Amino acid sequence: MIWKLHGNGQLQPGAVVAPDERLSWGKTIGLGAQHVVAMFGATFVFPLLMGLNPQLAVMMSGIATLLFLFLTKNQVPSYLGSSASFVGVATAIYTMGGNPAHVSGALLTVGLALFLVGVVIHIAGARMVHRVLPPVVTGAVVMLIGFNLAPVVAKTYWPQDQWTAFIVMLVVVFLSVGLRGFLGRIAIFLSLIFGYLLSAVFDQAFGPVTRVVDGEPVQAYRVDWSKVHEADWFGLPPMTDLATWTHGGANNVLGFHLPQFHLAYILVALPVVIALIAENTGHVKAVAEMTDKNLDGSMGRAIMADGVTSMIATGAGAGPTTTYAENIGVMAATRVYSTAAYVVAALVAIGFGFSPKFGAVISATPGGVLGGICVVLYGMIGLLGAKIWKENHVDFGNPVNLVPVAAGIIIGVGDVSLHVTENFTLGGIALGTLATVILWHASRAIAPKYLSDAAGGANIMVDTPGIYTVEGEQDEPYEKYDPTKKVRPLD
Repeated sequence: MIWKLHGNGQLQPGAVVAPDERLSWGKTIGLGAQHVVAMFGATFVFPLLMGLNPQLAVMMSGIATLLFLFLTKNQVPSYLGSSASFVGVATAIYTMGGNPAHVSGALLTVGLALFLVGVVIHIAGARMVHRVLPPVVTGAVVMLIGFNLAPVVAKTYWPQDQWTAFIVMLVVVFLSVGLRGFLGRIAIFLSLIFGYLLSAVFDQAFGPVTRVVDGEPVQAYRVDWSKVHEADWFGLPPMTDLATWTHGGANNVLGFHLPQFHLAYILVALPVVIALIAENTGHVKAVAEMTDKNLDGSMGRAIMADGVTSMIATGAGAGPTTTYAENIGVMAATRVYSTAAYVVAALVAIGFGFSPKFGAVISATPGGVLGGICVVLYGMIGLLGAKIWKENHVDFGNPVNLVPVAAGIIIGVGDVSLHVTENFTLGGIALGTLATVILWHASRAIAPKYLSDAAGGANIMVDTPGIYTVEGEQDEPYEKYDPTKKVRPLD
C-alpha cells in the first residue's frame, strides 16, 4: 500500500492526516464522498457552459485526478475538475464560427503550453513565475477573462427566460453569503437544483417560452427531458456528430470527438495559460501552508501534471482540468490531506461517467438557470483578479502598473479587435492579454528606477512565510510578510 495507516485508523481531535497517510477505508470512502460533492457542481457546470458533454467531463476529471496524484508522487493532494477559465474562450470560438472540435484543439494547445511552462518552472525554480508574470499582470489577465464573458449572459442565457434567471441569481447570492461551512461552498450546485425545479414549476404555471433555435423563434418548455428518456442508464458518452452540429442547435449530440487545430482559435485560447499558472501556484502554496511543508520543489511538477491531464481530457473531447479550490475547503475543514480520499473521489467520478442518463439530465439544464448562475459566476471570476491585486498589495498609484493594465483590461472587456491581415484578427482576451504583458514589461523597462523597482506587487500569492526586505531597510530581512510595510522579495 502507498498510504500508511494513521494511528489506528481513527482521527483524534486536533490530529492532522498527511497526504501519504489514510484513515480506515470506511472513513476514507466517506471523505472521498465529500470531495465528490465539493467538485461536482463546477465540474459539470463549466463544460455545459462551454458546449461540451458534462458526462464525459466528469469521467475525465476522475482520470485526470488519478494521473495528477501519480505524477506529483502523492505530495500535492488535489482534485482536478473542469476549469472556469475557458468558458469565455469557448464562447469566442463559437462566435468566430468554430465547432466543438476547434474548441478542443485550442484547449489542447493550452494544455501543451502549460506543460512546457511547468517544465521551465521545474528547472528554473518557482520564483521565475513571479518575475515574468507579477501579480499586477496575473490579476489583470484573470479579470479580463472573467469580465469578457458579460455579453454571454446578456445576449445568450438571460433572454431565454429572464425571470427565472433573475430569481436564480438572487438565490445564488443569498445561498453563497448566507450558508455556512460546506453548504456555502456548494451554493452554485444548490442553486442549479433550485433553478431546475423552479423551471419545471414555471412550465406548469405559465406554459412554454419563446427561444431561438437554429435561427428560428420557437415555443419550447424550459425543461425538456426528451433526451433523458432516450438515454441509457449505463454506457459510454456518445460521439459528437460534427456534420450536423450547429451552435445552439436543438438536436446536437455532444461527446467524444477528436480535436481540430486552427491558428486563430489557438491564439484566442493561449492567454488562459496565465490564469492556469496563477490557479496552480496558488493551490500548491495553499496546500503547503495547510500541511506545513515546503512544496516549491513540486510547483513545476504540479503544473506539468495539470498540462498533461488537460491534454488528455481535451484530446477525448472534454474540457481542460485545473486544481480545485473547493476541495481545499474540504481539507481545511477536516484537516485530512490524505490522497487516498481523492482516489476514492476520482473512482466515483469515473463511475458517473458511465451513465449517459446522468449526462442527459445535466445537459437539459434550462438556459434561464444558467443565466442566473453565470451572471454571478462570471463576475466572481473577474473579481478574482482584484483579489490577486489586493493580496499582493499592487500599487495603482504607480503609473507603471496603472497605464498598461488599464489599456489591457478595456481591450479584453470591450472585445476590442486588431485586424492584422485580411484573414487574421487579434481581439478580446488574446489582444488584451498581449497588451497587458508586453506593455507592462516595456513600461517597467523605460520608467525611472524608483517607479520600476516598486512596480508589480509583493510577488506572493498568499501571506506565506519567506524572506523579504523592507523598503529602505534592505539589510534587515524578516520571516513573515507584514501587510503594513512595503516589501519586495530578496533576489
